[in-house]
Amino acid sequence: MGKADISIRTAEEALRALRRQADPVRAKATQRFFKTGKGEYGEGDRFLGVTMPRIRALVRELRGCPASVLTVLATSPWHEARMLSLCVLAEKSLRADEQTQEEIATMYLDLVKRGFVNNWDLVDVTAHKIVGPVALRRGPSLLARLARSRALWERRVSIIATFAHIRVHKLDVPLQIAELLLQDREDLIHKAVGWVLREVGKRDGKMLRQFLSTRYRTMPRTMLRYAIERFPKDEYRRYLNGTH
Repeated sequence: MGKADISIRTAEEALRALRRQADPVRAKATQRFFKTGKGEYGEGDRFLGVTMPRIRALVRELRGCPASVLTVLATSPWHEARMLSLCVLAEKSLRADEQTQEEIATMYLDLVKRGFVNNWDLVDVTAHKIVGPVALRRGPSLLARLARSRALWERRVSIIATFAHIRVHKLDVPLQIAELLLQDREDLIHKAVGWVLREVGKRDGKMLRQFLSTRYRTMPRTMLRYAIERFPKDEYRRYLNGTH
């Protein structure tokens, strides 16, 4: 077989490959870690207990597989099957032409809306690779719409996708989306926004400090801590104390 050939050709084969790597003990711990209990953000999600390195190894075996296979995996009740499908889509997106990127992003956002991209790891590994390139071309309107959504994971996608902008030093859009999410009620959004702000600051500390100057007293504390965690200790304390 040539390098371009695939060794996994159906969703059933992919699921069998995942099950061979399954670890029930790890699965039980992972379900607790990802808050799958009643009323928690990952309620009802199911895990096989497969590690990310093993999932990434399977991604290589699914290169070039039909979209129908990825659709079956992306709508599986098993978290790792959905992760596998999304990682394949992310890799395809990074290598695709603009039209194909748009198609992949449309599919991805439909999966988010339907509740299959339903935890922070699924978003964080893929949103900047799938939605990010499309948002770079379209401007901030797509991300702004997602940031205003009532759905937690659409809002998380909106801010994580801006890592595509940060990578090419287009820092205004991450700050625009952060502004829309400043008063979000969810801790998972506070952490994500703080993370993005910290990465903006790595590239332009002055720009981050200007953004924080009129907002740091009212933004959520978790968000602020993430944003300023690389600041000098004295400056860090002044921000947290509200005396900067």
